[in-house]
Amino acid sequence: MFANRYTAVLDACVLAPPANRDLILCLAEAKFFRPQWSERILSEAEKAIADIIRKRRPETADAAAKARRVVEQMSEAFPEATIDAAYEVYEQSLDLPDPNDRHVLAAAIHCRASTIVTDNLKDFPARELAKHGIEAKSADDFIADEIDLDIIKAVGVVRNMRIRLKRPTISASDLLLKMEARGLIETTRLLRPYEDLI
Repeated sequence: MFANRYTAVLDACVLAPPANRDLILCLAEAKFFRPQWSERILSEAEKAIADIIRKRRPETADAAAKARRVVEQMSEAFPEATIDAAYEVYEQSLDLPDPNDRHVLAAAIHCRASTIVTDNLKDFPARELAKHGIEAKSADDFIADEIDLDIIKAVGVVRNMRIRLKRPTISASDLLLKMEARGLIETTRLLRPYEDLI
C-alpha cells in the first residue's frame, strides 16, 4: 500500500477502450490508487464499449450484452468504486465548457477525488477544477504517474496483465507497441526499458 495512494474518478472515455481500461484497473487492483465512478459514468462507458465492439466486430449481434457484462465485471471487481447519487447536488453550480460533463466533476467533488482521469481534457479546465482541489489527467499521464510510484511493482502488474491475455496471447514487445498505438506514449516510454521483465 502506498502512503500517497489517492482517489481518482475514471471518466467513461478511459473506461471504454479495452487496453487502457485493463491497465488502469490492474493498477487499481494492485492498490496504486482508489478508483471511483458513478452509475452515470458506467452507463456512458457501457454505451461506448458497445460501440467499440460493434466497430471492431460488426458481426457481433450482442454487443450491448457484452458491454453490460464488462461493466458488471468492473462493478463486481471494485464494489466500493460506485459512488452514491448524492453527488448530483453539485452539478448545477459547476461551470464547464460541456454541461454534460458536470456530473463527472460533481462525482469527483463528492468522493473527494484528487484526479479526474479523462482523455477529454479540454472539457475540464484546470482553473475550474482547481477551485475544488482536483486536477484532470489524460489516461497516459495518469498511468505513467502511477507506474512511476513503484516501477518494479508496476512492471509486475503489466506482466500479469499480459499473461492473462489468452485470445490471442501477446508478447511484451507487441503489448508495448499496442499501448503506444493507443496513445500511451509516456507509459510505454517508462516501461520499454523493462520489456524483458514484462
